[in-house]
Amino acid sequence: MTDTEAVVLVGGKGTRLRPLTISAPKPMLPTAGVPFLTHLLSRIRAAGIRRVVLGTSFKAEVFEEHFGDGSDLDLELTYVVETEPLGTGGGIRNVLDELTASTIMVFNGDVLGGTDLTRILDLHHARNADLTMHLVRVSDPRAFGCVPTGDDGRVLEFLEKTQDPPTDQINAGCYVFRRELIAQIPEGVPVSVERETFPQLLAEGKRVYGFVDSAYWRDMGTPEDFVRGSSDLVRGIAPSPALESHHSEALVHEGAGVGAGAVLIGGTVVGRGAEIGAGARLDGAVVFDGARIEAGATVERSIIGFGARIGHRALIRDGVIGDGADIGARCELLRGARVWPGVVIPDGGIRYSTDM
Repeated sequence: MTDTEAVVLVGGKGTRLRPLTISAPKPMLPTAGVPFLTHLLSRIRAAGIRRVVLGTSFKAEVFEEHFGDGSDLDLELTYVVETEPLGTGGGIRNVLDELTASTIMVFNGDVLGGTDLTRILDLHHARNADLTMHLVRVSDPRAFGCVPTGDDGRVLEFLEKTQDPPTDQINAGCYVFRRELIAQIPEGVPVSVERETFPQLLAEGKRVYGFVDSAYWRDMGTPEDFVRGSSDLVRGIAPSPALESHHSEALVHEGAGVGAGAVLIGGTVVGRGAEIGAGARLDGAVVFDGARIEAGATVERSIIGFGARIGHRALIRDGVIGDGADIGARCELLRGARVWPGVVIPDGGIRYSTDM
């Protein structure tokens, strides 16, 4: 699509995923074996879009160091650094000088989705829309802003989070703009598209449409969602052009070692050079490169950072273990525990049960 370019906003600090995001931006965290952003960039390329502008801020240099000019993904990548926080609208406006196409598709960089992006673009052009928003139906919309639409698909209003939502349609973090609308966003100041730009476009009578579907969608901002999204990619529940038809209970990368009798289920990922000891049990675990899970340990629905060690017969459930942390034998870390990088917990140092 020569007259369509993409913008991906990847400037957030990923505070909800700390301590993992202390060392790396959230879109660069390994997800089913590749940086999370790779899945989105692969979807953009599959939709026929070649040119992508990344709006960066936090640890901006990491993106260009990894992706370079984008040629490995058959893309043309350009990077624009946001020196001061500008919000979603300000971040989009900040990359305007790098945009040349008349149609601009904008993405939040922390969403894992399965929607065919060409269908959103087709609707945008068929309706001669000024703005088209991807809306997804969710079972519980109370935690999200809701976007009701009319019978013709036109957006009626934008509603903040409410305990009694009038619709199950929520903003999915993907928008198609006419380029001239981006030029109208105030330059160099914080602007929220959700609270300012979009309501203003409605008030001006612009043609704002919603593309509604029920395809796979997950905001990857929390440890729980990150683990679930990674697991869904491995098991083939979440589609990604970056994974070649991989559907199994576990994904073990090159150079990793798995001991005798170890059980890997639930969409577990074992990173490059990681070691899984004999009899260990990993269920829905995300184990980053170089980590070590020792014999008899159990890791469930948890993220184990780069080079971390989980000791003999330790139990990690619904936790996040930072890079290089050392969790001693027989420790039990449960229910949202987070261990910062390099922290050492001695054998049996934290327990929830009395038996050793």
